[in-house]
Amino acid sequence: MGIDQSEGIIYNTTMDKHQIVADTNVFVTALRSQFGASYKLFSLIDEDIYQLNLSVPLALEYEAVAKRMIGEIALSEKEVDDILDFIINNSNHWQIYYLWRPQLKDPGDDMVLELAVTANCNYIVTYNVNGFKGIEKFGIKAITPKEFLEMAGQI
Repeated sequence: MGIDQSEGIIYNTTMDKHQIVADTNVFVTALRSQFGASYKLFSLIDEDIYQLNLSVPLALEYEAVAKRMIGEIALSEKEVDDILDFIINNSNHWQIYYLWRPQLKDPGDDMVLELAVTANCNYIVTYNVNGFKGIEKFGIKAITPKEFLEMAGQI
């Protein structure tokens, strides 16, 4: 939110940003390699390109999966915690009050869709685009990190 000093108007500074939810598989891929589209997506989180949206269940899933990967990735537990803190501090936070289940083949993906609907997102960024078939009826499109970055003019 911001305030126009001349008019005293409160306005939403995130209105022009693409509103997204990043599926856990995108977060995992970003942790595994700093050379792909997933890493680039998360490295742009504090730029004016998009706004990441999180719920407590999705943030906890990011954390659980990342902590299980310690030893498989070139990051310490402290570094993972720092990355999670950075992501959380640069995201919109949402509480989900209405569950749309079941909508998707994988029940674990329903929480991602519910967050995207609640946050009025444009996109779910995922490597599992086929798992999100039918979400167009909610006005949301499932796209890969590379497709999102191309659409946003970042690659």
